Amino acid sequence: MGSRSRGQAAVNAPTREFAITVPLVRHLLEEQLPQFASEELTIAAEGWDNVMIRLGPAHVARLPRRAVAVPLIEHEQRWLPALADVLPVPVPAPVAVGRPSSAFPYPWHVSPWLDGVRSSVARGGVTRGVDLARALAALHRPAPADAPHNPVRAVPLATRSDVVLERLERGSLSHLARIWEAGVAVAAWTAQPQWVHGDPHPGNALVDPESDHLTALLDFGDLSAGDPACDLAAGWLHCDSTGLTAFQQTYDSLSLTPDDGRWERAAAWALSMASSVLVEAPDDQDNRGWAQAALGALESR
Repeated sequence: MGSRSRGQAAVNAPTREFAITVPLVRHLLEEQLPQFASEELTIAAEGWDNVMIRLGPAHVARLPRRAVAVPLIEHEQRWLPALADVLPVPVPAPVAVGRPSSAFPYPWHVSPWLDGVRSSVARGGVTRGVDLARALAALHRPAPADAPHNPVRAVPLATRSDVVLERLERGSLSHLARIWEAGVAVAAWTAQPQWVHGDPHPGNALVDPESDHLTALLDFGDLSAGDPACDLAAGWLHCDSTGLTAFQQTYDSLSLTPDDGRWERAAAWALSMASSVLVEAPDDQDNRGWAQAALGALESR
């Protein structure tokens, strides 16, 4: 499911607060979800926030490795099953939920194993741009009043200016500040907050390596309500120039809410996300490639 090499931890990942092992997961399954307990278990990936344990050929268990990730897991458990019904691509909606216990202090869950390779393997063209736009346009619908709020994603750009401009200066990227400033200068999103994935980088999407079709969207822990332009950063993060054009044209044709400044704000979000990888995690080779490509595309605007 778009994993890193089996068992490999994310570069510069925060120290885990709880050791998640195959024997532990076996115990949790036997105790709480015995229908999965007989499956072969293998560590599929360890990220900043979660560990993924594959359960046979069809499922994967997702367990938080630190307390700060618990609300993200809970967001997926509460909201993703309903959203899965309206999205045109598969998502890892939980099919069974585990509870905290004496063996493991956090909630966790089991979801389907989704096939494909990470979108970050290569820049996408027209096919991927169209698929990605269709998926995000389907997600971007009015969110309920009790939807989660993320203080750093899908918020008004002006509230993030100090952080982003300081990062650009620290990373010798100040020449790109004009892109951020252009996004801040256009009209902010004032319509009803919409559902937003929140973290649309290429590691959170799977594609078919032969057809380039999008096969899944992953990791909805940052799901929140706000400005959908945050997700539209994906056009620069995933696609080459032809893919970006197809992405923008397709999304504009499907969006039901007029928004003259969406692409300026989206470019600013792309700058923020790509610069964060290059400046804050310079050794993360898994993400460095797409971040550099995105900044190059933005610079040519």
